[in-house]
Amino acid sequence: MAVVFNNLNSASGLEKLDKYLLSRSYITGYQASKDDITIHAALSKAPSAEYVNASRWYHHIDALLRISGVSGEGNGVTVEGFAPIAEEAIATPSGADTKAPADEDDDDDVDLFGEETEEEKKAAEERAAAMKASGKKKESGKSSVLLDVKPWDDETDMKKLEEAVRSVQMEGLTWGASKLVPVGYGIKKLQIMLTVVDDLVSIDTLVEDHLTAEPANEYIQSCDIVAFNKIFCWNPILTKGPQYARHVFIVGCKCTNLKTNT
Repeated sequence: MAVVFNNLNSASGLEKLDKYLLSRSYITGYQASKDDITIHAALSKAPSAEYVNASRWYHHIDALLRISGVSGEGNGVTVEGFAPIAEEAIATPSGADTKAPADEDDDDDVDLFGEETEEEKKAAEERAAAMKASGKKKESGKSSVLLDVKPWDDETDMKKLEEAVRSVQMEGLTWGASKLVPVGYGIKKLQIMLTVVDDLVSIDTLVEDHLTAEPANEYIQSCDIVAFNKIFCWNPILTKGPQYARHVFIVGCKCTNLKTNT
């Protein structure tokens, strides 16, 4: 069923969008899609900082459009009073759209969401060359997921249910802590943490093709995603000298100073 929004440029519409994005990274699914482009195009301007979740989402989609484009199909979204965008609007932007004008004045202000300067591009190329020379592979992003696994009834053996869950093994998937949570009428559900490498594991595939398919579905009736968070690391990076120190999120970093983005 398609998600429906209306009056997105009004206070009530923005409030609804902000609440909707409180527990979501994208409009539908777990990657940017045409649904995100539709909502982005329906907004006349970026949401103000008052709408924290909507503003965070808008700037993220805006950056994707400028850098790499969005190709995900999505599940369908409707914005009342707004015509669907053309297919070509979703394509990857041309280099002319993303290239900064050559004669534009250099601005010393730090803009975390702005385009890269020539110095930053050169520094990125040098880091990539150094990594290639050292034989290291680029780190992929990771996500932390809290999953509710529900049994068929109160007679389901929850110990065997958890064994069935943890028996699912694949590259990039790590199972974490778990606990049983009462639901009602003597029924309990399994709540379990897991960490996935985004490029290797799809949560949809994990649930549909493994957890709710044979043989695990002998014990598992359904699965619900309670929380889905990207894992970031907050590190300082120096650009143009110490006086221009900035902090950025490094995706997939292995250091211990980890935070999650909700």
